Amino acid sequence: MKTSGIVYIHGFNSAPQSGKATQLIAFCERLGLADRLRVPALHHHPRQAIAQLQEAIADLGGRPVLVGSSLGGYYATHLAERHGLKALLVNPAVNPHRLLFDGYLGPQTNLYTGERWELTEDHVQALAELEVAPPQDAERFQVWLQTGDETLDYRLAQAFYQGCSLHIEEGGDHGFQGFAERLPDVLAFAGLLPSAEAELPEH
Repeated sequence: MKTSGIVYIHGFNSAPQSGKATQLIAFCERLGLADRLRVPALHHHPRQAIAQLQEAIADLGGRPVLVGSSLGGYYATHLAERHGLKALLVNPAVNPHRLLFDGYLGPQTNLYTGERWELTEDHVQALAELEVAPPQDAERFQVWLQTGDETLDYRLAQAFYQGCSLHIEEGGDHGFQGFAERLPDVLAFAGLLPSAEAELPEH
């Protein structure tokens, strides 16, 4: 089924100014596909973030592919299962309400925008509301993991997404080293790459 574009979903305390987001934006611009990409600046509260993502999906129309990083991978999984969409997950968080926020409640600062906000129990409850069962559709999901992820234990995602198409690389980090070189794979998965000979972005 033909896709209508890509919705990129950034992670916790991140923004469209993050490394992977800016690389994807630049790559799509070079290929004349900027109008097929949405990279919303997500609100820190999950309920508002999901509402923003629903708007981005509706704005593209059709059936966009979701590309989610870290906490964005958790959001992408929920939305992909809810709407039957394809999703490419990069070092995704697995049920973060259970593990990720232990000891993190309290003041937060967005790494890119400098916005200060308070992480509360209501944020954690809102994340719990998004939990879904492990997806099993290898055709709809690709999961990219690097074993050197210093923020999340890649083995949690490896187990949770074992029914999906898993790509595990030794080393790397939470930001996913080499993402820029894999951008043609992202667009190919989304069905947007006009040619297998598309140039990589300069860097």
